[in-house]
Amino acid sequence: MTSPVLSVRNLNIDYIGAETDFHAVKDVSFDIAPGELFGLAGESGCGKSTIAFAVSRLHRPPALIRKGSQILVDGRDVLTLDDAELRKFRWREVAMVFQSAMNSLNPVLTIEDQFYDVLRTHTGASRATSRARAAELLKLVDISPDRLSAYPHQCSGGMRQRIVIAICLALNPKLLIMDEPTTALDVVVQREILQRIDVLRKQLGFSVLFITHDLSLMVQVSDRIGIMLEGELVEVNDAQTIYHAPQHAYTRKLWASMPRLHGVQITGEVAP
Repeated sequence: MTSPVLSVRNLNIDYIGAETDFHAVKDVSFDIAPGELFGLAGESGCGKSTIAFAVSRLHRPPALIRKGSQILVDGRDVLTLDDAELRKFRWREVAMVFQSAMNSLNPVLTIEDQFYDVLRTHTGASRATSRARAAELLKLVDISPDRLSAYPHQCSGGMRQRIVIAICLALNPKLLIMDEPTTALDVVVQREILQRIDVLRKQLGFSVLFITHDLSLMVQVSDRIGIMLEGELVEVNDAQTIYHAPQHAYTRKLWASMPRLHGVQITGEVAP
């Protein structure tokens, strides 16, 4: 049996307060296989992004990962890495496309400079080598290398999003975390970006942790889906089962909350 790229076991995360603590993630466990696109869905505030930040070790106080939690990437416990090891781990092993990622580019640097910053920091690449790699990566996301001299404001929202994805793929990570990557985009651009991610995933072999509250979008692209409710992972199943035969009452309520063109619910009930 193939070993998982990511294995999360008994993950508990609290936000420490002055008077009381908030238990944000409660004993969550799941695996992501090589090349798999695993979706994590649930309402805002259920703990999805907290898990994403923990996997990348980007969480900051007052967030606290409790003892007994385990996050394994290719069998290595991320929670035991020191600062030097984390610098090598990020981008090479796990890269993250942040929520509102299209606004995370530096507005005063050209696209080429932003690729160069990543490649020089992590590989020591020269300017020429970096430019060649950046041009190659832009082609992967269907953007002309001519855009390397552009600034972020000269690109559309969809292009900026694809540029961020290309930068995340610069060091060939094993796992790409996408935290609400298409929230600010229209549905046509959303579809284009997710289709491109699917093609790249199959072409390059990386796994994806895709986080969103939009279950209808997630079921179109995911192999398996986990449903979060108030910090707990209440259901994990393949995407088609989540779509046609959801097991948990909360999953059925999520589907019932989706606006539909017709009156019949996915679960077979008649919409009010």
